[in-house]
Amino acid sequence: MVDLNQALYMIKKILLIEDEVPIRRVLSRILTEENKNYILTEAEDGKSGLIEISKTNFDLVLCDIKMPKMDGIEVLKKAKEKYAAVPFIMLTGHGNIETAVKAMKYGAYDFIPKPPDLNRLLTSVRNALERKDLVVENKKLKRKILDKYKIIGGSKEINKIHDIIDKVAPTDARVLITGANGTGKELVAHQLHRKSLRNNKPFIELNCAAIPSELIESELFGHLKGSFTSAIRDHSGKFEKANNGTLFLDEIADMSLNAQAKVLRALEENKIQRVGGSKDIMVDVRVIAATNKDLNQEIKKGKFREDLYHRLAVILIEVPTLNMRKNDIPILANHFLKTISEEQGVEVKNLSENAVERLTKYSWTGNVRELRNVIERLIILGNNPITEKDINQFAAK
Repeated sequence: MVDLNQALYMIKKILLIEDEVPIRRVLSRILTEENKNYILTEAEDGKSGLIEISKTNFDLVLCDIKMPKMDGIEVLKKAKEKYAAVPFIMLTGHGNIETAVKAMKYGAYDFIPKPPDLNRLLTSVRNALERKDLVVENKKLKRKILDKYKIIGGSKEINKIHDIIDKVAPTDARVLITGANGTGKELVAHQLHRKSLRNNKPFIELNCAAIPSELIESELFGHLKGSFTSAIRDHSGKFEKANNGTLFLDEIADMSLNAQAKVLRALEENKIQRVGGSKDIMVDVRVIAATNKDLNQEIKKGKFREDLYHRLAVILIEVPTLNMRKNDIPILANHFLKTISEEQGVEVKNLSENAVERLTKYSWTGNVRELRNVIERLIILGNNPITEKDINQFAAK
């Protein structure tokens, strides 16, 4: 069974702008017979077509070129200024290369002579609608990714971080992000990249704690085939993949001293060598690092290079614990209630006043990550609205 959202998604609203009534009727009949999900609206000239476009979110416009009052090229040009995402298929009985080039210049998806070849017309309609769907899905995906890495909260501690990000992001200054596990250091890194001049280039992440010490150099700098037992082919590392973009080195304190020395060279000289190779590869990478450890203490213990620390810590951002910004807990809790419920396809539950008060008094040693886990547990096991009793039963330590 097709649900309502899917059914609505299948329906395609098409506007046909054509001054000749017989042609309008024939094309309308052909399209509705081709697909019962096509809903046709007709307009007899360019001006009325523009009015229809302003009233309805069409999935596709079929537009004649030679029309009274306003020709199709003018309709296309004006419509694209406000509704750039709507695909146009231009129809003309007076086709020439100059007109076709002009139509494409103003953003037409296709240009078809009249009388149209029906197979070509129907194929072009299907392809234009599929392309529109892909554009919409791509925008939804981008919005979802942006929401995933959004920093939630309005406390003075979070506002201070937003201020630093806004000032630092447009520069190429290296940033060291510190803070306890679960505070959201990776969110700060993503925001720095998103607001930077490199935001249309790669954002590459490497969790240094998750890679064995013997493989970290290969992950960072790549390797040549045969450089070690399992190197069965040439492999580009994170520095190369992040070229012209941003490289986020999470848990930098867990990197071996040998790898630290090579990272230092890469930062100083903007070049790397693959493991097993001697050729210098130039790279242009902005490095953002993060750690939950006190690097000054790690330096004293001989576990972290002081010169690398000074290279990385041009700008320091310390992410506060959740216990340091308790004013943000109600905002975060409601945010997680909504997003997790959407992910799981279940009804969004509410929090009672005593539940909010209980969450605010709770000691969040696991920080925002722990709060998210607790909210997910309450969505699955708690009542609606979620009460203090639910929190005591399913969240209390």
